[in-house]
Amino acid sequence: MLSSIGGIPVAAAQRFGDKTAIVLPNRTLSFNELEALTNRCANALVNLGVKPGDRVTLYSGNCWEWIVSYYGALKMGAVINPINVMLTPTEVEFVANDCGAAIVIASYEKAVSIENVKAKSQVKELIAFGDEALPAGIVSFNDMLADSSDDFTIGDIDIDSLSTIGYTSGTTGFPKGACLSHRSILHNVAMTALMHQRNEQDTVVTALPCPHVYGNVVMSGAIQNGMTLVLHPAFEEKAIMQSIQDHGATLFEGVPTMYMFMLNHPDFDNYDLSTLRCCTVGGQTMPKPKMEEVEQRFGCPLIELWGMTEIGGLGTTFASNGPVKHGSIGVALPYTDARIADTEDASKTMPIGEVGELMIKGGIVMQGYYGNEQATSDTIEADGWLHTGDLASMDHDGCVFIVDRKKDMILTAGFNVYPAEIERVVAGHPDVALVAVGSIPDEAKGELAKAYIVPKTGVTPDSDSIIAYCREHLAAYKVPRAVQFVEDLPKTSTGKVMRRELKTLDD
Repeated sequence: MLSSIGGIPVAAAQRFGDKTAIVLPNRTLSFNELEALTNRCANALVNLGVKPGDRVTLYSGNCWEWIVSYYGALKMGAVINPINVMLTPTEVEFVANDCGAAIVIASYEKAVSIENVKAKSQVKELIAFGDEALPAGIVSFNDMLADSSDDFTIGDIDIDSLSTIGYTSGTTGFPKGACLSHRSILHNVAMTALMHQRNEQDTVVTALPCPHVYGNVVMSGAIQNGMTLVLHPAFEEKAIMQSIQDHGATLFEGVPTMYMFMLNHPDFDNYDLSTLRCCTVGGQTMPKPKMEEVEQRFGCPLIELWGMTEIGGLGTTFASNGPVKHGSIGVALPYTDARIADTEDASKTMPIGEVGELMIKGGIVMQGYYGNEQATSDTIEADGWLHTGDLASMDHDGCVFIVDRKKDMILTAGFNVYPAEIERVVAGHPDVALVAVGSIPDEAKGELAKAYIVPKTGVTPDSDSIIAYCREHLAAYKVPRAVQFVEDLPKTSTGKVMRRELKTLDD
């Protein structure tokens, strides 16, 4: 077994050599080329004075340089801090200060936007991708690689040592840095590959951001198993469908909105997606009718998965060669435990079929939140069980069914209303392409549900028909009392709908 994440490209180059590893719009790399470039990056960082344990922040969208920086830094023993490309300079400054970053490596645009970060933090060097002329004080990534050697030997790295500080989205306040060991990431990558039967015969197309735990597991899983990773800088439905066709992709990995945009595209049937053996979906629950439509029109199984920053990737999914239950996020990864706990007393496990909080235990669980003992003790029980914040139930087969996020629950006249449940119903309406449910205040009942809907192309639905449809499938207190049609929904960099931003769309 590998003892560090930096060993992934080393082992892959030994096994797969000149086979194509990564395809991006502006560059294709073989496994040997990836290994040489990551060695150059490791040497360059050492030459800059970076020491094992130093924090290296990565601030960029999907590109070959990000991947090279990630493995290069980990090879020389640094701790990676991969951050969301959508963060503002102020947010980057907070994260860099919080984790004590010594180096920030960024795309040209992002590097220029945070020129002042060195003056406001412990950051010693700011490094930028690209060929553009750089302001004084910013190091050129390309020049850095050019001046370094292809040869590098990974030193002794404890598999249980800190590898990554991944920050949460900060929806409940300031972001918190989840500390993950090399073991937790390597275990997650290996078990995900096992469940999905990933191998060197596969070509995967994705636009998931590499800094995100889902995209990160897809990236490392592809490289470790000799797959060809066709990585898009951003999601655009026509480009993705063309890419699946051109590369004969066997896997596509994305979030629900990506599938819904493709299904809704008028040219969908003009693309040949017949090489796909499997698709995966995560990041958010997907309505069962849409999952069935994906399988029917894409012509392959769709496997749901679930994960979070605090476990460095997946926690549950289904095996690609076994039975799948639509509407479920699957079973716990091998060597990982999952249970449904009483929301008032985490030591108590709920009976089969009853709703409680999903909890996870095993080697994938984070070590804790960096510099935040209180948040750590609030999230990880003394016996190792991690609070996920997701409300769920479990059936007799160990399959987990997400109900909703605890913080997104709507309280209507004393009843608990879960937006995800309403979304699954509304998504079944034939005129609906995308839907998200938020809340509106009500003097009598406290809160009521409101549906924000992106209609399918070429149709003009009306709110009365949507509400009538909901009344057929939902208890009266769950039916949304307001419907608003919108052109798009607010989303994160992964394409996940941000419910907390829905109110910005209000008429």
